[in-house]
Amino acid sequence: MAEATTDLSFLVVGAYGKQVANSMGAPIRLHLPWKYGFKSIKSIVKFSFVEERPVSYWEEISNGREYGFWANVNPEVPHKRWSQANETVLHTQERVPTLLYNGYGEQVAHLYAGMEDQDLFV
Repeated sequence: MAEATTDLSFLVVGAYGKQVANSMGAPIRLHLPWKYGFKSIKSIVKFSFVEERPVSYWEEISNGREYGFWANVNPEVPHKRWSQANETVLHTQERVPTLLYNGYGEQVAHLYAGMEDQDLFV
């Protein structure tokens, strides 16, 4: 909830003057500009408020063998198959270093306080 209620978060229902496509997370997608898209919430069809965070689909299918939660915002978290330390700027194809929190650290770092000490990669 803390991530979803920041001033930077917004719900996406369309793009480029059209409804958001199924492949892009229809009917509703939560956009968090400081997180890397591979771990962002997609295709929201229902909101449920629960006492404890359930296991996500990603966690379930990977059995914890992929990125942990801290990897959502930290490009230095290693992965067995690829690195997220660099990214491609789409309109120029230039490779640039990926920034911690995608450059929004001043606004969101407090959401992840203490995670940097966790061993979240298996």
